[in-house]
Formats: sequence, structure tokens, C-alpha cells
Amino acid sequence: MLIKAEAETDPSYGKKPEEREIEELIERGIVNLDKPRGPSSHEVVAWIKRIMQLRKAGHGGTLDPKVSGVLPVTLEKSTKISHVLLPSDKEYVCVMRLHGDVSEDKILSVIEEFVGVIYQRPPLKSAVRRRLRRRRIYYIEDVEIRGRDVLMRIGCEAGTYMRKLCVDIGDVLGVGAHMAELRRTKTGVFSEEDSVTLQDLVDAYFFWKEDGEEKFLREMIKPVEFAVSGLPKVYIRDTAVDAICHGASLTAPGVVKLSPKIKEGDVVAIFTLKGELVALGKSLKSSKEIFEARRGLMIRNWKVLMEPGTYPRFWGT
Repeated sequence: MLIKAEAETDPSYGKKPEEREIEELIERGIVNLDKPRGPSSHEVVAWIKRIMQLRKAGHGGTLDPKVSGVLPVTLEKSTKISHVLLPSDKEYVCVMRLHGDVSEDKILSVIEEFVGVIYQRPPLKSAVRRRLRRRRIYYIEDVEIRGRDVLMRIGCEAGTYMRKLCVDIGDVLGVGAHMAELRRTKTGVFSEEDSVTLQDLVDAYFFWKEDGEEKFLREMIKPVEFAVSGLPKVYIRDTAVDAICHGASLTAPGVVKLSPKIKEGDVVAIFTLKGELVALGKSLKSSKEIFEARRGLMIRNWKVLMEPGTYPRFWGT
């Protein structure tokens, strides 16, 4: 972090994310759900909303009913950042089934050609317009071939269609192919290693409601701050917090420290010195410019997560 100024935070206001009461954690929490095959993403979220008696819930990226894996579910006030999770990079484990016999060397060679920038037209059954799109495949690894079945681990840009990728690989191989099975293993900072099943979440919730045991539920709900841990960060003075909560943009005097690689136009997470997420904003300057500035607007407010009045008002007085 770049330290722009020395400042302290008043313990009388706000609260470190790890010190929140369980009700507060639910109010500002995210569940890294391991979605089962069968129900749609919308159905799973509706179940969680009903079982946990929530007013609002959302998710960070749709999975088809036949696809399992990582589905971040945002709870209550955390639903404001659902759209931030959508453009996160993804990782999948995919089984591609070839329609004819091909040598292993040729399969591996053709798969390698698809690493990098590719062009895709979304399939007929998709929720977006069927126009040609440019997407990046970061890696295709752990390839295992058994007969006509090809297992692959694929890291890619959001919005990449695995079904279409399998079809395109099959076309280049000259035998045709389709996606036989798919599982999402990562979405941004969320991975399958620390995901939880729907049944485990339900059990943990009822342990808390019926027995007062909150340990298991705490282990399954991550604070909203975790979801934006991959974004550039700006930490602000206590005196600037309430103005941001009322929709004001961040000016240079309010900045205490910041990430060193912020570029103009980046989405930035604005934090208190206790590590609480205040808002998301769009940077008007680079890290260097913010660090050196003594006045002027630095971050334009975009999405406010913290309620006004959490910190005392120092503005307009």
C-alpha cells in the first residue's frame, strides 16, 4: 500500500468485519455455495432466501441447471455488489466428448491453439445477443484423455461459453464434439476449496436458530469485504466516511492509503481504517496522481454499501 498520510480510527464508531455479530454478518455477507446439478441458479437463491428468512438475495454469475460448482450468493445489503462479481474471471473443469477417434497428440495440439484470445458467437440458447464476442482463455491444463472423452481445466474471462468452446475444438479436429459435463471451480476470489453445500448451509442456519450455536454459520458466511478483495483499495479517514455514505465523491484530503496500481477508470473499493467496505467508486486518477494530490476529486462514488450515520458527520458543519 502507498501511505499518503498518518491517521487513526476512533474505536467508538464502526466495527472490524471479523467482530460483527452474526446478524450483522448475515446482513453484509456472502455464501460461497457449491451449487448442485438440477436446480437453476435462481431457484437455489430463492431457496436460501426463504429458508434464511431474508428480504433480499442474489448471485454472482448464472450456472445452467445441469452445471454444478461455485456460485457466490449475496445476502441482504451485499446484493449491491452482485454485478461486481459478474465480470470476474472463471475456472471450469469440463468433459468434452468427441464424435470420432483422434490421436492424443492432435487433440493436445489443437487444444493449445485455443489458449489466448478467441472469438465466440453465443449459442442459440443464451440470455445475450448472438453477436461475435472476443474472449480470453488464460489456460487449458490438466488434460486427460480417455477414448473420446477429454477432461480439461479451463481458466477464462467471464462470458466465455464452455459449450461453444467444445463445439469449436471439435470442428477444428474435424470430428465434432459437445460438452458432456461441466463444473465451475472458481469465480474471482471464490473457489471450490472453501465452498459449502446447500444442505450444510441449512443445517448451520438451524443450529443457530434452534440451539444458539453460531460457529458453523460463521464459517460459511464471508463478510462482503472478502468479495472485493481482488479490487484496488483506498482507505479513508473517519472524517470522510459519512460524506461518502451520503453519496459524495472522495477528495484528496480524505485518502490515507491506497493500492499502488490504480488506473484512471478502475473500479475501486473504498474502506475505513477498520477494514469496513464503505462504497465502490470509479477512479478519476492514477495511484501516483492520487498519492501526490492535495485537493480535488479522486474517486467518483458509484455504489454505497455503508449506512449513513455509522460514523459521525463532519461535513457541512
